[in-house]
Amino acid sequence: MQVLQVQLEVGPDPAEVGRARRWARSRLVGSGIEDDEPLAETLILLISELVTNAVVHTGCPAVLRMLFGSSGSTGTVRVEVADTSCCPPQPRHAEGEDTNGRGLELVDGLADRWGWLPEGAGKRIWCEVDRGGPVMVPVIQEQPGDLARRASL
Repeated sequence: MQVLQVQLEVGPDPAEVGRARRWARSRLVGSGIEDDEPLAETLILLISELVTNAVVHTGCPAVLRMLFGSSGSTGTVRVEVADTSCCPPQPRHAEGEDTNGRGLELVDGLADRWGWLPEGAGKRIWCEVDRGGPVMVPVIQEQPGDLARRASL
């Protein structure tokens, strides 16, 4: 199976999240995922959440990587964000009007699979979305401990 891999270094500045989104959108089009497809919007949201978490919660540079498996309208798109913090991602449960704390909840609801692993002195968090399957708007009805248990697997 052929895999196309692209990556971007992201500086430790929250303004870099917008640059990462623009860069990712241009790479999605180059991989055959049209800008107006629901899949593109899902991937951009996932990228935005993972890069934001890396930059805001670590204050360190990060590396965004996208891997496109197969070709055409099937295969898997994998998004990875590596940073230099050894602290594992901490899923939180946002309440009502909270403006923070939904990032990993969104990742859990939108991605087909996700997780993290230690890498060198830091970690890599990843998520995968299968192409060619239905793209749904998730209804998240998790209990507070469910997300933390799945993230630690």
